Amino acid sequence: MDTLTWLITSTTYGTWLPGDARGFVGRVWDARPDDPATESLRVKHNVIDTPYDRDIPGLHEKSRALMKGNPVFLSVEQADVVLTQFQETAAHRGWKLHAGSAMANHFHLVVTAPAEVLTDEILRDFKSYASRALNKRCSKPSSGTWWTASGSRRRLPDSHAVVAAIRYVLEQYRPLARWLNPEHGAIEAFLSGGRQPAVNDNDDDDDDDADNTAG
Repeated sequence: MDTLTWLITSTTYGTWLPGDARGFVGRVWDARPDDPATESLRVKHNVIDTPYDRDIPGLHEKSRALMKGNPVFLSVEQADVVLTQFQETAAHRGWKLHAGSAMANHFHLVVTAPAEVLTDEILRDFKSYASRALNKRCSKPSSGTWWTASGSRRRLPDSHAVVAAIRYVLEQYRPLARWLNPEHGAIEAFLSGGRQPAVNDNDDDDDDDADNTAG
């Protein structure tokens, strides 16, 4: 069976809005669909392998005004719930979860799945089941949702890229929870030293891409 491995990232609701100076994945076009035809290529920037946008103050303020509730920041307990559920979801779907980390405002996963499974389905399932688990343990957030609507899905082309992605996930700044598949014993040293102090603020990590405010 052919498989693909992905670095999956998503943010909690309202913490990484379109227009953010740190960069974001959104439905921004270089030209509108109804513009007169030109020789220039129209680029839809929420397509994988296209450049992401950053620092559009007007869009950022508009996105903030459209928010349905307060931004969501996970607690340590909630991050543990999320990461445990990610493992259960991967096992249920027959996917291989290599590593995961949950911060106050985003998470990263390295996962292998059958090549025919679309990455938006992978991301949707992880977030949907995590939301159910959170709703059982906590009150729903005021926005009615825990997550932004989509996220970043980056294909890892070879084993070297997979190892680099696992290390990236484990070395996240101030994780609330993190997990490494026991099969990756050679990388286990990255988990030594215990958990770093966690704070509920935005991490300065340009590799995380927001999508929109709808959640």
